[in-house]
Amino acid sequence: MASAREDILNKLKSAIHPEPEKPDFDAPVYFPIEQPLELAFKESLEKVNGSVHLCASETELYAELKSFLDGIQKELIVCNESDLKAKLDQHKIPFTSTDQLPHDLSVGITSCEYLVAHTGSVMVSSALGSGRRLFVFPEIHVVIADKNQVVPYLEEAYSAIRKKYPEQLPSQISLLTGPSRTADIEKTLVMGAHGPREFHVFINQNFNK
Repeated sequence: MASAREDILNKLKSAIHPEPEKPDFDAPVYFPIEQPLELAFKESLEKVNGSVHLCASETELYAELKSFLDGIQKELIVCNESDLKAKLDQHKIPFTSTDQLPHDLSVGITSCEYLVAHTGSVMVSSALGSGRRLFVFPEIHVVIADKNQVVPYLEEAYSAIRKKYPEQLPSQISLLTGPSRTADIEKTLVMGAHGPREFHVFINQNFNK
């Protein structure tokens, strides 16, 4: 029969937890993305009130964009990127190009660097030609992108932009995740507090680089 001392020691031994398993710092942090990246991006961005338009071709993309912009005055739609301006002209979409943004600017149209499927974030930079204000000043921000710009995680986006600009990174690299919003005042969610009230990403799914 065990003594009271042995009984206490046995209880102490059984209460001692085994040594915790050491973390594997080389293992992936996030679960793998099982669906097509553009669908994962759409799902992530729409969770934060953004909107994603998946288009089967360039023609469909600009047709949908033209319909989306219908009724908005040409003077209140601004695009300053050379390649995008050529596409808008080609598809007969009215817009204006100016560095002096109107105070009542409705829509800013830009491209992007990359789209991050995991977070629904859009990576933009000062190297794109839009100027920094066009990402935050308009009421509605429209981003035109191609399927090949969608990457799974932020890590891939940062690696890709380093490769794209090997000599010198752009002076500003930003991540945009949905329309601007805040709940600082009385815990009420307000859209468009510090930037665009609406955030739309149009993706050409038939782009092959």
